[in-house]
Amino acid sequence: MERLNFGTGTPWEETVGYSRAVRVGPHVFVTGTLAADEDGRIVSPDAAVQTDFIFRKIRRVLEEAGAGLEHVVRVRIYLLTLDDSEAVGEVHHRWFGGIRPCTTMLAISDLFTDEGRVEIEVDAVIHE
Repeated sequence: MERLNFGTGTPWEETVGYSRAVRVGPHVFVTGTLAADEDGRIVSPDAAVQTDFIFRKIRRVLEEAGAGLEHVVRVRIYLLTLDDSEAVGEVHHRWFGGIRPCTTMLAISDLFTDEGRVEIEVDAVIHE
C-alpha cells in the first residue's frame, strides 16, 4: 500500500521530523496536534478555544488526505489538568456528538509547548 505524508507547515514538523498526518490505504493517522498557528504560536490560553482550533486544524488535514470527520474512529485528548475536561468535552461533543468515535481523555504532566493546554490526535478509516 502506498504511504502518503501530509503537513501543515508548522515549524515543528521540519525541526522534529514528523508528518501532521499519514495515510496508508484507507487509514489516516493524525499526529498529536496543538492549537498552534502557522508561526507556531498557541492561539489562546483557553482550553476550549484551543480544542476548537485543534479540531479545525485536524479537519483540514483529514480533508487533504481524502477523509472527513465522519471517518474518525478514535480520538485521544491530552490535557494538562482535568479541570479543563468539561469544557474540552463540550467542544468534542459539538464536533463529534453525532459521530461518536472511541475517545480517551487523559491528564498528563506536560505538553510540547508551555502555552498549550490541550493536545489531540485522531485515527480515521475511510469507508466507501
